Amino acid sequence: MPQKAAPHIESISAITLATHDMARAVKFFCALGFEFSYGGADSAFTSFHVGGGHLNLMVVPETQTWGQWGRYIIYVSDVDAMYDRALANGLQPEFQPRDAAWGERYFHIKDPDGHELSFAKLLNR
Repeated sequence: MPQKAAPHIESISAITLATHDMARAVKFFCALGFEFSYGGADSAFTSFHVGGGHLNLMVVPETQTWGQWGRYIIYVSDVDAMYDRALANGLQPEFQPRDAAWGERYFHIKDPDGHELSFAKLLNR
């Protein structure tokens, strides 16, 4: 009997982040240009399109907490334009876009709940 091939990981469908304040979180992600898939400021669950996947937000009780740090990386077509958009909407990135030794241009910004986003693009593409 032939051995069955081991499964392999293909992609990430979605990332779900906790928030205590959906309206505040939705305002932040909309300011960065994320497009709704489902939900909104008054929902307990909201989903935004991110390429072929989704970034989800879920309201949790104030008593529920999460770790001090985590980062998710989102590739964009133009890192500098994304940085400018953040500034134009009154958001505060952690630093200006920079080129990394590993071959990406990127910057970081924290959402209102402390989750760190890294907007990046591969260099030489």
